[in-house]
Amino acid sequence: MIKIAIQKSGRLHEESLKLLKDCGITIQNGKDQLKASALNFPLEVLYLRNGDIPQYLRDGVADLAIIGENLLVEKGEDLSVVTQLGFSKCRVSLAVPKGTPYRSLADLQGKRIATSYPNTVNKFLKENDLQADLHIINGSVEIAPNIGLADAICDIVSSGSTLFKNNLKEVQKVLVSEAVLAQSPKITSASKQLIDKLLFRIEAVLRAKKSRYILLNAPNDCIAAITQILPVLKSPTVLPLAQEGWSSIHSVIDAGTFWEVIDALKAAGAEDILVCPIEKMVL
Repeated sequence: MIKIAIQKSGRLHEESLKLLKDCGITIQNGKDQLKASALNFPLEVLYLRNGDIPQYLRDGVADLAIIGENLLVEKGEDLSVVTQLGFSKCRVSLAVPKGTPYRSLADLQGKRIATSYPNTVNKFLKENDLQADLHIINGSVEIAPNIGLADAICDIVSSGSTLFKNNLKEVQKVLVSEAVLAQSPKITSASKQLIDKLLFRIEAVLRAKKSRYILLNAPNDCIAAITQILPVLKSPTVLPLAQEGWSSIHSVIDAGTFWEVIDALKAAGAEDILVCPIEKMVL
């Protein structure tokens, strides 16, 4: 059995559980449990405080963890990332009160910065040859300038609404982050086999989220041009239609370039285009 740590509560909790569900793993998840076992996979889920997860990985208590990159930068740079998961995207940024003049990083020289990410901020300041007085706060960092504790803050930013509500403006992005699957350095060979099986499922789910299944009709004399446009795994499927001289073409496209591909297909003669989500995509 392998053990995976996820946040007990917070930004990553629900999406971490959804990822496991999408991988076909059913979790016995009683309310307020600190751990739960999967019914159909040799997996145990540990519900932990976010800040404690890197140490649990380091000690080998957990084999894997779904965790934000920002936390690894702050507390777990020695831990390895197995794969990026593509959700819970955010950034760690510096912000100052809206009325504060700000032209460049030099304006932060000698200032007081409140943060929950001292290691991240110190590394950033060192890289930019800056000196600042850090005030380490666990939670509610945004209030620090309003009560005179700091001149600026460095914290997680997603939509920016929390900064706006606290009369702050984002002035410098320190790093970007998303959820990742991280691994303990104390993995046994038996655990590695199970991890590979889980990773196979995760990659199938992530690949499907980035892709769309496309079906279209086209005159036979347009097939060559259309198949040149379609990004595919091997080659498109071409099936004759009941109407003579026409065929149905099936393929997979990248969700990120969806509209560009559709425009090109229409220009090449494609008609009756249908695009569907993909649940799993196994190579």
